[in-house]
Amino acid sequence: MLIVPEREIAGLVTPEAAFEAVEAVFAAMASGTAWNFPVVREALGHADALYGFKGGFDRAGMALGLKAGGYWPRNLETHGIINHQSTVFLFDPDTGRLDAMVGGNLLTALRTAAASAVSIRHLARQDAKVLGMVGAGHQSHFQLRAAVRQRSFERVVAWNYHPEMLPKLGETAAELGLPFEAVPLERLGAEADVIITITSAFAPSLMAAHVRPGTHLACMGTDTKGKQEVEAELLARATVFCDEIAQSVTIGEAQHAVAAGLIAAADIIPIGAVVNGTHPGRSSADEITLFDGTGVGLQDLAVAKAAVDLARARGVAIEVAV
Repeated sequence: MLIVPEREIAGLVTPEAAFEAVEAVFAAMASGTAWNFPVVREALGHADALYGFKGGFDRAGMALGLKAGGYWPRNLETHGIINHQSTVFLFDPDTGRLDAMVGGNLLTALRTAAASAVSIRHLARQDAKVLGMVGAGHQSHFQLRAAVRQRSFERVVAWNYHPEMLPKLGETAAELGLPFEAVPLERLGAEADVIITITSAFAPSLMAAHVRPGTHLACMGTDTKGKQEVEAELLARATVFCDEIAQSVTIGEAQHAVAAGLIAAADIIPIGAVVNGTHPGRSSADEITLFDGTGVGLQDLAVAKAAVDLARARGVAIEVAV
């Protein structure tokens, strides 16, 4: 068995490699050659933590396994480590033996950002110039860096529940050469061509009335029953895409719109169908497109496998007997 420690991931998996892995696995899901297993996600009743498992099997990429981990909301302030903690386990599809254990913290950030970037590449208007960010936590910086690779953005507008966190996101925008401004949500919606929401909220902040025609939204923070970042009525106004329909309607933004009878599961389109070319994606310049990114286990397996392949080739993986 190989161990690829967390400390090695940054030198192995680039954002571009994460994008390619995630885009390919979305395509495999849509073609029926890869599938996710049901998600287990529970509140521990300890440290306010959410803990769970996401797994799946990609027959095309021969990736089988799971990610174990979750969200400890007081980690940063109490322990000086990031709130999301996870590890990916890969198994040999032919024998079931454990092949690799891979540090999953940076991989989770990279694959989450890659998913929204895939949606921007395939769904945002080509002339998109203003990027809106709702959320300014750890993941928002990865989202911002991945997004700017997809369109020629000229500036960034942002809003956060905790405004004191926005200057740090502004530093990342400055590193990317983009003007940055903290704005009210009403102005963000009025100006942004692409909006990424990346909060851990259980009540909507972005409302349907905030969003103008032609906007593309990547809603990336809702991955648990009860969480919600945008008003359910916004999904009724939009053409809704997702990583996986089953997760979208149970733990994603769509859970609220479906429960309210505003949309049905049959209305939601897997982003992989757009990647594959079996769905045209955006149909007009005025269409609102919304990607409901819940985060699927196959994303984790795809980027972890890429990390293992590179670690083996470069001799940085640790081999242990099992």
